[in-house]
Parts: sequence; structure tokens; C-alpha cells
Amino acid sequence: MTGETPSVPDALMLLGTHCPHCPAVLAALSEMVKAGDIGKLEAVNVEARPDIAAALRVRSVPWIRIGGFTLTGVHSKAELQQWAKRAGSVEGQMAYLEEMLGSGQLAEAVEFVRNTVGSMEAVIRLLADSQQKINVKAGIGVIFEELEGTEMLAAAVDELGKLLSSESPEVRADACYYLGLTHAESARPYLERCLKDEAPEVRDIAAESLESLLPNK
Repeated sequence: MTGETPSVPDALMLLGTHCPHCPAVLAALSEMVKAGDIGKLEAVNVEARPDIAAALRVRSVPWIRIGGFTLTGVHSKAELQQWAKRAGSVEGQMAYLEEMLGSGQLAEAVEFVRNTVGSMEAVIRLLADSQQKINVKAGIGVIFEELEGTEMLAAAVDELGKLLSSESPEVRADACYYLGLTHAESARPYLERCLKDEAPEVRDIAAESLESLLPNK
């Protein structure tokens, strides 16, 4: 699709006739349409249209998609409004990824990054936090490993390179490892610079990552 990005996101909700929580969520989303928090709301009854639920791999309701964010279960109007405000922003993507990775939704996080424009910036900004939670850091690793050798990862070389200025040796070491996963020749100067890093673990990972790049011609 082409065209300008809407100033407010659209929403899709999947609900069930016998779902006790769906009416409240639907009412909240309807009020958000009236208030202009979301531009358009599409509601689908999965009992009438199981094909749509199957296509979206939805197994339980209520299920909501606001902008690029997928939410499952019961959410208050305030929570839904918060996600609507976050839609389209890097900060919103960071919050969404942090929540998914923190709860172990790794496959969903990888899919989100693959399909969402600008999401790699959010991943790298999460990586830059030297105090990041261990499960989020592990999830970031899964994302990078799933994207190994892709154009998306190659395009992130310069942003990863900026992390080499971090005061944290751990952040610099992670950046070196992920630069290797880009398989991009443009990563070579960054990694060669790290061969002189003051931290031995950074030097070691930089050397290993250089071996994963194409031969220097």
C-alpha cells in the first residue's frame, strides 16, 4: 500500500457471541472511534467468520489489533487508548517489543519486526540500554538471529555501529556480535575498530564476527 500514514490508527477486533469480556472491549473501542482516538473500527464475529480467525491464527477472543499492535485478552479503555497513542512511534514499538519479549512471545516479536517499518530502530534502542532485563536481551538476540543475513539487518549496520560508543562493554560486545550477523561488508570497519577495544570480550567477539563477513576484496 502507498500513501500517507494516518494520524490515528485503525482497529480490528475479533469477538465471539459467547465471550463474556468482548462487549466491554467492543464498547471501549466504539467510544474511541467517536472520540477520534482511532480512525476506523472493524469488528468480526469469529463464530460467523471462522475463516478470518484462522487466517489471523487467532485462538481466543477478545483479540484486538490497533495499528501494528496485536493485543489479546481483556484490556481497559485506558489501556487501549494508550496503545492507540503509541501506534506509529518508535517509543510505542519499544514498549510493545519490551512487553512481548518480557512475556516470552518471541515468534510474535520476530513477526512484528519483519512486518513493521522502522521497528529495527526500536530493537536497537532497546539493545542500547545497558540495564535491560535479561529476558528482553535474550529476546533481542532471537530477533537478530532470525534476521541473520537479511537486507533488513544489513540496513541496520550504521545504527549498530553507533552502539560501539557505549560506555558498557556488554553493549559493545552485543553490537559486535550482531554486526557479524548482518554479513554485510559495511560492518567491517566497525568490527576492525573493535579489535583495539579496551575490553577483551569485545575484541574477541569482534574478531569472531569478522570471520562471518565475506572475504575482503
